[in-house]
Formats: sequence, structure tokens, C-alpha cells
Amino acid sequence: MQQEYAHQDIESLVQSRWVSDNTFAVDEDPSKEKFYCLSMFPYPSGKLHMGHVRNYTLGDVVARYQRLQGKNVLQPIGWDAFGLPAENAAIQHKTAPAAWTYDNIKYMREQLNRLGFGYDWKREIATCHPEYYRWEQWFFTKLYEKGLVYKKNATVNWDPIDQTVLANEQVIDGRGWRSGALVEQKEIPQWFIKITAYAEELLNDLDQLDGWPDQVKAMQRNWIGRSEGVQITYQVEQINDQLTVYTTRPDTIFGATYMAVAAQHPLAQQAAASRPDVAEFVESCKQQKVAEAELATMQKRGIDTGFTAKHPFTGQSIPIYIANFVLMDYGTGAVMAVPAHDQRDWEFATAYGLPIVQVIAAAEGEACDLSQGAYTGNGQLINSGSYDGLSTDDAFAAIAEKIEADGIGERQVNYRLRDWGVSRQRYWGTPIPMLNLANGESVPVPADELPVRLPEDVTMNGVTSPIKADPTWRQTSYQGQPAEHETDTFDTFMESSWYYARYCSPRADGMLDPDKANYWLPVDQYIGGIEHAILHLLYARFFHKLLRDTGLVQSDEPFKRLLCQGMVLADSFYREDEKGAKTWFSPQQVTLERDDKGRIVMARAEDGQPVQHDGMSKMSKSKNNGIDPQTMVDKYGADTVRLFMMFAAPPEMTLEWSDSGVEGAHRFIRRVWKQVYEFQQAPTVTSERGELNREQKALRRDIHRTIAKVSDDMGRRQNFNTAIAAVMELMNALQKAPLDDANDHALMQEALDAIVVMLSPITPHVCDRLWAALGHDSDINFEAWPQVDESALVEDEKLVVVQVNGKVRTKITVPADADQAQVEQTALAEENVQRFTEGKTVRKIIYVPGKIFNIVVS
Repeated sequence: MQQEYAHQDIESLVQSRWVSDNTFAVDEDPSKEKFYCLSMFPYPSGKLHMGHVRNYTLGDVVARYQRLQGKNVLQPIGWDAFGLPAENAAIQHKTAPAAWTYDNIKYMREQLNRLGFGYDWKREIATCHPEYYRWEQWFFTKLYEKGLVYKKNATVNWDPIDQTVLANEQVIDGRGWRSGALVEQKEIPQWFIKITAYAEELLNDLDQLDGWPDQVKAMQRNWIGRSEGVQITYQVEQINDQLTVYTTRPDTIFGATYMAVAAQHPLAQQAAASRPDVAEFVESCKQQKVAEAELATMQKRGIDTGFTAKHPFTGQSIPIYIANFVLMDYGTGAVMAVPAHDQRDWEFATAYGLPIVQVIAAAEGEACDLSQGAYTGNGQLINSGSYDGLSTDDAFAAIAEKIEADGIGERQVNYRLRDWGVSRQRYWGTPIPMLNLANGESVPVPADELPVRLPEDVTMNGVTSPIKADPTWRQTSYQGQPAEHETDTFDTFMESSWYYARYCSPRADGMLDPDKANYWLPVDQYIGGIEHAILHLLYARFFHKLLRDTGLVQSDEPFKRLLCQGMVLADSFYREDEKGAKTWFSPQQVTLERDDKGRIVMARAEDGQPVQHDGMSKMSKSKNNGIDPQTMVDKYGADTVRLFMMFAAPPEMTLEWSDSGVEGAHRFIRRVWKQVYEFQQAPTVTSERGELNREQKALRRDIHRTIAKVSDDMGRRQNFNTAIAAVMELMNALQKAPLDDANDHALMQEALDAIVVMLSPITPHVCDRLWAALGHDSDINFEAWPQVDESALVEDEKLVVVQVNGKVRTKITVPADADQAQVEQTALAEENVQRFTEGKTVRKIIYVPGKIFNIVVS
């Protein structure tokens, strides 16, 4: 063992051996308990960032810890390789998306290996490979046969620059998240998967997920949005037509003073056909903001259609408006507006001078000023005919019963969740395996013609998808008749919804090998960012149920335990020019001066001129405050970066990058190295081991208390930072421990063995070398986790603090089983206690067993 810790040599050596030994390759073994640990796979953007490093370090630590528990551990990795960024990069770099993607995968694979992540690389997948997406296409055709796939015209968020559909989450302030173009509402044919058919199960099965954060489950419940209400049919008075609405508040039906329909609703289209002003308004709605949060806050606009609906209870005529806050894809595309008891309806009614009729009396103690806003609470009905005086709950039931009895509606359970639109108009994605026939029908591509391959050697012009522009690619035949391939590609959430299952049998000649899939699934630990809490996780849960119902898996849910790691923050610095424009400086370009409390008092760039400190923020290109992981690995080593990542903050909290923190992690590794080196160099002791003395028992007790805490922190609690802190405390004790006799040597060996194994999931390279230096010839990756010796935790003696009138006067050591009388006798015999009790009357004795003995005197 060399005296100095040299991370470059150590890490290169250890990583090479992992590769040659296939250390982390794993197969199914029914004789062992399995553990499937998975971090969300990366998009191959070209370079790892610190968010990646944190995510994959967490996963690797969990996987290595579980392997040390004797489990058969699977930890795979792959690439979420399709998507629009590759198209944009290909245009910018004048290359094809495939070439750009494969180059990035190669480089990022090397980066992951440099960080020492223990992946089973033989299971590596990339979603852009035909052998992967072939089975996604096959599965889609099976869903089509089951009636779970359909095509319809749908209003979408259309980015006119990127020429693609955007999800609501990709529309920011009414603009496309990448192009910045004003988003339009456009109706185009789209393919959908019926996720709504599983809405109830997706909602109910959240109760199975005890290992998921409550926050994530609440977000999914809200997204699914189950509601109980009534669907009511109103008669349109001017034409022979009906208007159907869904409401969760039938108890407020007497307060309905207008109806509102979406701009795409048939009634709106009919009104627009004969009135230019209505047509103009309908057209303007195509450019409006469409994200739900924006719909709630934007100015409410509308126009009267000229149609009225007959109120089924009062017989009154209710005007029908087109309103910009109603979307065709939500519910029936029409709402029963009750402005007195819905804030959105109130804002519209106030803007257009429509009646506001209160039908719910405010509960006692609650304010109700309809000139200022709607009253949305519960109470008793008023102005509601024979239903006056009923509570809102009783009125709901009574009015719903009347609606059903009159045959004008029915009770319904509805969901906020919409069917999953999977069509995208971009090129770099999985071709949708459908054929469009000359008669307008669509049929699935036959199984023996799969995969429908995406051509990779293409030229991007930045406007039209190469497969849309290529008639040769489009043209095919079906049963001897001309046909065209669908030129839309799948939403990339499709690929990320089942990749975890493909890892179980990545080379199977089928979507999955059921035997292998059912051995490994569900995933025992899944790790990724909170930003994926809704869409990715919901779609993956949905896909898993589809896989189950196709007979490929047996479990109901894909992920048993979920850990959502926090973001990585770093200091950001800028300098403003005379026009107020900001130039951002990398933290690595800035020299800091701090006060005695560590606060920044001056920051200077490399030119010596001051820059402004903008605080801590998420590492990003826009603020130039990203720290290159490769630079840190080169300077300090992968183990140091991993240790800092695990020690700086609990995993679910934000982590603040700190150069001094990284340096501190590096110092600690050197400390452990030095401790092992000095023990290895210590003179041989020839004495026989005997009974442990008091100090030796105390040290062994510390060793096993540390083992107990680290085991609990890393296993049950997943508080890796406190586990590391506990090891650091034990290291402090070891630095003071003597090496005088055989007992001392045995204790040091026991302590260092335990420390090295416990640290090995976090700092695997250095621990590999330290394990060998401590005299072991076994592979530390398959060692047994240290076990707590309960007998070592039993204390023979207790240290009791002795107080007189609440002030500490001495400390005494007593047998662990000493009763109060024995403690009192020992305490009163102490010279410093006698000084403060002599000549005084003992009024009271307060004894906290084994801790404090307080004598009250006067």
C-alpha cells in the first residue's frame, strides 16, 4: 500500500478490473432475493451535468448497499435517445440526428464509467435502435386490436416554428418552450391511447404505493382528477338541437344564468357560419394561451352565439356564449355557468353584465359579497324553489334524482385525465406503425413487417420532417392495394414508459421474456427528479397495467419505492453593461473574498474586475453556473465527487455546490487512507488478546453503534448524509485510539473493516484498495455488510452527571445496574459534592437513571 492517496491510479485500476471481471453483470437466480435498482435513464445530450451525477450516484449507492446485503442486484442503464433536441442539434451542427445521438452516447458512456457506476452494461439499450422500438410498435398494434387505440381530429397546441404538437406543460406564457413562437390552436388527426379506460385503477392503486412520496401521489391524484357529478342535457331553443354539460354542482342549477361553450363546439361553429363577428372571435381563440394554469388567470373573453338553452327546472331562456376559458377536449366542451358560486364564471359574468343569482346561503361566519367575487363554500339552498333549505349534499342527491327521473341526464363519475395523444409531427422518433389506405381507413402494419424503420441517413432542413418529405418512404402496399405509412412519430414518453421492463430481457425476441420480467419486476427502487412526478410516472404505471393485461407481467405497479432527488444549485455571478444586459460568469472563473462568517464580500472575475453575486440557483447554461463533472473527477477523483454528493444534503433536498465542501470530502478520504496506512505500518504485537478494558469496551460499543446507525440510515431511512457523518465520528475516535496491545489491534481491524465496507457503496474505488490493504483477498463488492453485535452495545458502566441545585459539580462512573441508593452513596462521597452540600439540608434527590443525579439543598 502506497503512503499517498492517488485517485487517478486507483480508479483506473479498479474500473479496469470491474470490466474484465464483469463484476456487475447479473442473471436471474431464484435462490437469492432480487433487488432491482433503477435511475431514470438519461437523454444523450452530449455531456453529463451535476444533476445526472447526483441521480446516478444515489442509484449506485443504493444498488451497492443492497448487494452487500446478499441480494441479487440488477442495475441497468440506457438512453432515452429520441426527441426534438436531437433534430435542433443536427440542424445546428449540419449532421443527422442519429449520428449526433450515437456520438453523444459513446461520450456519455465513458463519463458514466469514469464515475464508477456499477451497471450491467450487457443490458444497455437505446430507444432509437430498431430492436427496441420494434416491440413498441408491435405493442401499439396489439392495443389497436384491443380497441385501446383510436384516431380522431383533435385540437392541439401547435408550434408553427417547430411544426409540432406541444403538451400543455411545454407552453410557457403562450409560447413554445423551445422555439418561443406564439402557440396556435390547430385541429389535426391524432392517434390516442385510452388511458382513461384505466383512470379508476390508476387512482385506486396509488394506495398500494407505500414507498412513494406523498407529494407525488397527491400530484397524480390531482392530475387524474376524479369527480362525481351529473351530465345534463339542455334543449337549444332556436334549433332542433341539444346541449350537454357536466357539472359537479347540480345543487347550484337554479343559479345557472348562462351557458359557455368552447370555440370548437358545434354550436360555436354553427353560429360562426352565419355571423362574421362570431367567426372572428372563434379564429382569435386559436392564438390564446392553453395551459390550464394560464386559463385560470387570463382575461375571460367571449361572445353571445344568439342561441339560448331552456332551463329544465325554471323554463327560463339562458344565453349560450362562446368563452375562451372552455376547451373542447375537457368534458363535453360546454359548461353550466353559475357565476354566484364559481369564480371563473363570476369573472365572465361581471365582464359581460350577465345576471349573478345566489342560490347557496353562506355558512355562519363566512363572508359572501357577490360584488367582490363568487361564494364557493357549502351551505343551505336559497332561491331554489322546493329545494330551499336543503344542505348542499342533500340538494345534490335530490336534484340529481329529479334529473334522472325526468330523463334529462344521469349521474356520472368523470376524470380530469384525458386520453393520451401520442402523435408527434417531428422526425426523430418511433414511426407510428399504421397504414393509411386510399379509402381513408387506417390499419396496423402487419407484425411480419415490423419494425417500421426510421431512416437515419437524412438531411434536416429545419422545417419538414424527412419522412413526411420522402414519398418513397411513405409509399407501401397493404393486401395488394396502395397504402402510405403514417408519417407521425410517437411521443417520446412512449419509449420511457416501458424501458424499465425491457432491461429485464433486452435481447429477447419479443417485447419481454415473461419469466425474466416476472423475476425482476417490479423495480424495487426507482430514482429521478420530481419534475417527472406526473406524466412519465403516470404513463409508466399505465403501460405496466397494459403489459399485465397482455399477459407479459404479473405485477400491478412498475415501481415499489420512489426517491425524488433534489436539484443541484451553484453560485451565479454576472456583470451588467451600460444597457442593463447581463453577462454571466462561471463560478470557476470567479475569485471570492469572504468575511469571518463565510459570507461573500467581494467577487472578481479573471480580469480582476468585480462581478455581482446573484445567489444560489439551479445549475444552467443560461446562468453559466454549471460545474463540469469531468473537471471535478480529474482534479479530485470520482470517489470525492460521489462522497460530496451524498454528504452535502439529504437526497430529496436541494444540494448547494461548494468547492470547499468538495475539498473537505477529499480530505476525509485521505484521512481514511492514512488511518489504514498507519495501521498497516504499525509494529506487530505479540501479546495475547485478553479481556477488554473500559476504554476498549467503549470503543467497541462506538463501532457497533455506528454500524447500527449507518445500516438504518442507508437502508430504511435513505439518509446517506447522516450515515457518512456517523462514520466520520467513528474515525475521530479511531484517531485517538492506541495500538499498544493485541486487543487494540483487533479493535482497529474490526473498526476499519466495518468503515471500509460501509463506505464502499459511496466511495467504491478507494475502498476496494483499502479492503485489500487490510489483508482481505475477497471482492469487496460481494462482502457481507457488517452486523451489529448486540452484546457490544451492552454497557457495564454508566457515566452519571452529578449536580447540586442544578449545577454540575462532578461526574461519576457507576455499574450499569446500580440502583439509586448506590448512585447516591457514590455521589455524596465525591469531594466536590461535599463542598457544596456540607452544613446544608438535603431537601430532595432527583435521579434520571444512568444520566443525571441532582441534589437539592438549602
